[in-house]
Amino acid sequence: MDLSAWQLDPAWVYYPAAVVLVLLCGVAWFTSVFTLPGNWFVVALAAGFSWLFPKEADGRGLSWTVVGVAVALAAFGEVLEFATGAAGAAKQGASKRAVLLSLVGAIAGSIMGVMVGAPVPVLGSFLMALLGGAVGAFAGAYLGEMWKGRSVLERRAAGQGAFVGKLWGTLGKLACGAVIVALVAVDAFF
Repeated sequence: MDLSAWQLDPAWVYYPAAVVLVLLCGVAWFTSVFTLPGNWFVVALAAGFSWLFPKEADGRGLSWTVVGVAVALAAFGEVLEFATGAAGAAKQGASKRAVLLSLVGAIAGSIMGVMVGAPVPVLGSFLMALLGGAVGAFAGAYLGEMWKGRSVLERRAAGQGAFVGKLWGTLGKLACGAVIVALVAVDAFF
């Protein structure tokens, strides 16, 4: 019996897998809003796909060059998020305790923001997670400075610095992640 008639054309396997890859990359990218390593999830997905479907002469596959660029962009996004968040609070004279608590507050705030924004599908959760993370960073820095016995003005300044830094840092990290997802999608399909 000839089994070659039962074999699938590689295109019938590849293109649905590429669609699933791009969808999963989008979900992974979205987790960055929660102060999770979403960009690194995208890199892991891209590396796995590149391993399963290496770039071929017919154009199908994902090149390791794109995976390398994704690694560099993910690292840049992490540095950007951490540096702007910590720098925002530190620029206002925040203590290390306030910076640490602002990171914890950002995680908790983004999770609570999703719950508050859940009634408005996708966009509500996204925006409220972003805002909740910034508010959580403010609250964490404020509490850290209160714990240190600093004045209300110093607490507010540290909190505002953490709020603005977290907001810009997350937006920068999301921008890096969007570029990574776009690169993966373009390389996978073109």
